[in-house]
Amino acid sequence: MQHIIFAASILGLVLAPSIVRAQDVSGPAHAVDGDTLNMAGIVVRLHGMDAPELNQGCVRAGAPWTCGREAAGKLSTLVADQSVRCEQRDIDDYGRIVATCRIGHTDLSAAMIDAGLAVALPHFSTFYVANEARARGRRIGLWDSEF
Repeated sequence: MQHIIFAASILGLVLAPSIVRAQDVSGPAHAVDGDTLNMAGIVVRLHGMDAPELNQGCVRAGAPWTCGREAAGKLSTLVADQSVRCEQRDIDDYGRIVATCRIGHTDLSAAMIDAGLAVALPHFSTFYVANEARARGRRIGLWDSEF
């Protein structure tokens, strides 16, 4: 009987790493940059989009523009004094949770792309492609610059 229990325990340990469980995180958030949140020490990368790096510069109307800082500022404004709910989709190469994050019914990835401060990543999700097309058509944010 002990051998059967031990064998079952070993089998459970062998199989356990292959089981991926999604982690939902909610609560206050701090914007690290334009596509990353820190939620009480849990780093969450927004799903389906990419924003300029914090210190990345762009050029708008021939002048330098701190597009990375503006993107981080926009995300910071969106999450300020709000409860954010994130639903895990994946884990990225840096070990961060990749998640769809919302404040109420507002999808943060969509909001950043709608503002022209992030681009859709269609190879991860086609959900935000139309948002990007609208922002590009309005020539706002990144779409009114060289980046």
